[in-house]
Amino acid sequence: MKRRAFLGSITGPVVAACAVCMGACSKTTGSDSFTSGGVSANFNVDLLTNITTVGSSILQNGIVIVRLATGNVPASFTAVQAACTHQGTFVSYNQAANKFICPNHGANFSTTGAVTQGPATNPLKVYVITISGSTMTVIG
Repeated sequence: MKRRAFLGSITGPVVAACAVCMGACSKTTGSDSFTSGGVSANFNVDLLTNITTVGSSILQNGIVIVRLATGNVPASFTAVQAACTHQGTFVSYNQAANKFICPNHGANFSTTGAVTQGPATNPLKVYVITISGSTMTVIG
């Protein structure tokens, strides 16, 4: 098969695939496409082996848990939904800036889940943390 015939035979499928991809990647209009509903949670974390140092974090069940300070008390931690409320990309914790950042469009959130920089307009859901001994329970 000659190059021109080959390229002509694959043009249709490639254009169709590109159209599907472009539609999936397009920005929604109006309000944020993901709400602050987050996921429901009820699980334990062993603090003897997880998030033992300030700034460390884990991702579990769609929730990011970060150690903000020393001591095994609820105020030393935060637990927020991992999915950015703008378009659902997982946020990551930036210890130097003490905030969550979405790598997709640059939305920023405080450790309390509040939006500090758009394009997100809805806060991250914050989960309740209780601690008994070295066991953290995340509820919400």
